[in-house]
Amino acid sequence: MKRKILVISPIVLLVVGYLIMQVLLSFKEDKPKRSSQVRPRVVATQLVILGEVPAKLTTFGSLASSQPVTLISEVSGTIQAGDIPFQSSQSFKKGDLLLRIDDRQIKLELNSTKSDLLTALASLMPEIKVSSPAIFQTWQKYFDSINFKDPISELPFTDDQRLKALLARYNVFKLYFAVQNLEIRAAKHYFYAPFNGSVISTQLREGSTAAPGTRLGELINLDKLEVEIQVPAQDVGWIAVDSPVKLYSDDYGNDWDGHIDRIGNIIDERSQSVSAFIKLDATQAAMPLAGIFLRADIEAQTIPNAMKVGRRAVYEQSYVFIVDGGEFERREVKIAFDEGDYYIINQGLTPGDTLVTELLQGVSAGMPAQARGYKVSGE
Repeated sequence: MKRKILVISPIVLLVVGYLIMQVLLSFKEDKPKRSSQVRPRVVATQLVILGEVPAKLTTFGSLASSQPVTLISEVSGTIQAGDIPFQSSQSFKKGDLLLRIDDRQIKLELNSTKSDLLTALASLMPEIKVSSPAIFQTWQKYFDSINFKDPISELPFTDDQRLKALLARYNVFKLYFAVQNLEIRAAKHYFYAPFNGSVISTQLREGSTAAPGTRLGELINLDKLEVEIQVPAQDVGWIAVDSPVKLYSDDYGNDWDGHIDRIGNIIDERSQSVSAFIKLDATQAAMPLAGIFLRADIEAQTIPNAMKVGRRAVYEQSYVFIVDGGEFERREVKIAFDEGDYYIINQGLTPGDTLVTELLQGVSAGMPAQARGYKVSGE
């Protein structure tokens, strides 16, 4: 009997304890369940305003002269000084004598030939006076005009066949053309500046001996400066000759105006770009130095019914997010032009749309959204 009581007692205690716990739990109030509502994400936005947007193409290049000139001697002799020192970085004006080559021998040869021409004319004049007295004074004035300092004048014109025969017999034509040839050769001993410019380099200096074909130095025209740029092949159609260009120097903090002067028609196979040349406008007071590295902002074509959007607002170059009815909406768009930091979009946006302008992660269409504030395009 005692053994049965010992077995039943724990079971009774468990049952009694369970009943008491149930009674106590029945007096406890149920706590309200928490709501699983998702808070909307607050994002930066921009009000969509469509209009005409000028595309801007940015590229870089160095300023150089479009008219470099190499001086090469066509005659031989000792190099002599001109009006300015012929040395690197020396500036000059148009018409300045840069240098000359000893011309004493060619002058003697020229004057000797002129003397032969005078002798031939002196022998011919009596016959002209007898056979053609009407034109004698014309030939007498020509004879008197010949001297050993000035270039020879052109022979008087004649269609008299008898006079032509006389001139040929006395070698007047031959000597006249010989004098002209020597005058041309004599002029090649002098190197006059063909423009306002600067000496880039010199190979021979005063006192050196030049020979035909000798390279003397290099010049550049400072009045014709241009910037060569490389335009991606896909962007060439956006620019045109005379398109305005703004040039900047980050080193000097200056800017200059220019325009597209010419555009190449050959694509570089390695870079897939086309060369174009920017000419600086000559009306500016202070021109940049040749060789300076410049950034060029080219005003390309204007895109109608478009909007400029920050690059971070466009995903995979194909879609954007807008806030519509308190939710994110994915919108497919078309990029008309890539400006680097910005895209110009001309399809997919509607005036009045609330465009999300910040970079989003972990967001999909339909999620709750709240616009932080509107930012008008262009601000």
